[in-house]
Amino acid sequence: MKKVTGIGGIFFKCADPGKMKEWYAKHLGFPVTDYGTMFKSRELDNPDKVNYTVWSPTSQTTQYFEPSKKDFMINYRVENIEELVEELKNAGVTIVDEVTTYDYGKFVHILDPEGNNLELFEPAG
Repeated sequence: MKKVTGIGGIFFKCADPGKMKEWYAKHLGFPVTDYGTMFKSRELDNPDKVNYTVWSPTSQTTQYFEPSKKDFMINYRVENIEELVEELKNAGVTIVDEVTTYDYGKFVHILDPEGNNLELFEPAG
């Protein structure tokens, strides 16, 4: 079974997310939206499949990364999220929440050995 297939996103805290997005847009050409930037790519083994990686500065007061106290969170693209969560549970990995489903995919959060909150994401379709 495939597990992680790529980086789904980089999320980090900053003092002024709006200014940060403006700076990256102006100086590095990031096509920013309210949520940051989506970089699109294609899978090497399946070029018809489009993937994307999100870059997203967030408020320093966000609670989305909790229970981690770190200033960042990495989102990993995965396949078979429900099966993966069962494997992780059986291995003693801390599962922070339940798998949540949206129109665009499924999410769950886990903790690594140093308490970093990792977001696992299975894209829809």
